[in-house]
Amino acid sequence: MTPTHAPGRRAPRERSRGLLCQAARILLLGAVLAVTIWIVPVMIGQQSWLWLSVVLAAAIGIFVLYGTKRFVPAKYIFPGTFFLAVFLIVPIVVTIGYSFTNYGDGSRGTKEQAIAAITGNSVQQSADAPRYALAVAAEDGADEGAYVFYLVNPADGSVSRGSATEPLEPVPAGEATVTDGRVTAVDGARLLTPQEINEHYAELQEIAVEVDQDTAVRLLGVNQAFEGTKVLQYDEAADTITHTQTGEVYTVQKVGDSEYFVSESGERMSQSWVQNVGWANYARLFTDGKLAGQFVDAFVWTLVFAAGSVGLTFVVGFVLALVLDDERLRGRRLYRSILLMPYAVPGFIALLVWSNFYNRDFGLINQTLGLHLNWFGDPYLAKAAVLLTNLWMGFPYMFIVCTGALQAIPRDMLEAARIDGASRFQITWRVLAPLLLVAVAPLLVASFAFNFNNFNAIELLTGGGPFPANEYTRGATDILISMVYRIAFGGSGADFGFAAAVSVALFVLTGALAAIQFRFARVLEDVN
Repeated sequence: MTPTHAPGRRAPRERSRGLLCQAARILLLGAVLAVTIWIVPVMIGQQSWLWLSVVLAAAIGIFVLYGTKRFVPAKYIFPGTFFLAVFLIVPIVVTIGYSFTNYGDGSRGTKEQAIAAITGNSVQQSADAPRYALAVAAEDGADEGAYVFYLVNPADGSVSRGSATEPLEPVPAGEATVTDGRVTAVDGARLLTPQEINEHYAELQEIAVEVDQDTAVRLLGVNQAFEGTKVLQYDEAADTITHTQTGEVYTVQKVGDSEYFVSESGERMSQSWVQNVGWANYARLFTDGKLAGQFVDAFVWTLVFAAGSVGLTFVVGFVLALVLDDERLRGRRLYRSILLMPYAVPGFIALLVWSNFYNRDFGLINQTLGLHLNWFGDPYLAKAAVLLTNLWMGFPYMFIVCTGALQAIPRDMLEAARIDGASRFQITWRVLAPLLLVAVAPLLVASFAFNFNNFNAIELLTGGGPFPANEYTRGATDILISMVYRIAFGGSGADFGFAAAVSVALFVLTGALAAIQFRFARVLEDVN
């Protein structure tokens, strides 16, 4: 008989479980609400409209889904969908957006920020210019460059602060500690040491903290700053910048695809701002003869590199898997463990070690074989070196995949083929290979897509070289992704807008090639 008191025992447990769930829900929704209230004003201040919409959509979705007992399936789908959007879809949208702009060196901020930088960099010190005791704080770390100047006026001891984006303002009481006329501690920030200020001096010297429309504060040594007069002053009504010493007026004019402040004599200021340039970046990619030729050459070599890497690693991995699949071979586990060693070495370490192997004078390959080949000086030898190194790094993966696929093939099919009189080659070619490809074809497509964008294999081994004379955009071994990197961070200055356009074109090419490969891979689905 079932005890009559069983329901009474379950009731307290169910109630306590319900209370715990309710408390967890309240904590979750409270945390989401608190984060939203805190971060929304920050994003509005930074004008980050895209991320603001993501945050608001996520907050509304969490409250709608987890604030009620309805939408049970959506409660499980939402987390994965959210992270997919944040880490995949939003970056794609941002990249596409940048591809229609002139975003890059000299044009990274708004027009207001560009004007502030132009006028701020023109600050000159006069004989009677006020000076301040300086302390530099790095709120987000010195490497990010989010520097804040904390200034103490020796005349009255007042403390002020400001940065490249925030004008000079009084410091709230209790935020900064002043000792011997200098700020020595700041709540929520780290003060840079004199040595750190010296290391970042060139960057700090470019910062001008605006006091008013005519004056700004700039660095003067590691522990002082001065308040100077702006030689270049902006007239908001006329939208012009005037040089107060020469009287020359700079007006907004379009130069190429971007707007700049240009004088009557045609002198252009280097600072611009982010602007919409339409399809100009894509037109430059496909109409500029030199760039179009480099893009085509890089695309062809990328196809050869990706297909060669996949093909060579698959053949070697398949052959080794076949050999070690023979049960008559002794020590198979030991051999398999040895063959997996390249896969256990971190890729960046392996690439750096292999780059030393190819040294013309002291490299292991030339010394062992008695050769004197300039591996990284000849375009064809450099490409061969890249394929050889990628083969060594990639065949263990194919070996693992093929070993698992071979072990999954029913042995009775192989016995039936032997009874029918098939030779070993015929069994391998007509039975094992088709059945194995059914399992590994999607992995081959994924491997092709990976190698199509295998930046490390190029950058860490050859650096994209060898480069032709007076050419820095693309080297002989540069694939599309490393060419994009060189465009974005090249020696001539970063051009993120154009690099984003090339990235979008690369994304479309990769997707189209993957779709074609999957279409051909469907043919294998008919193999039994």
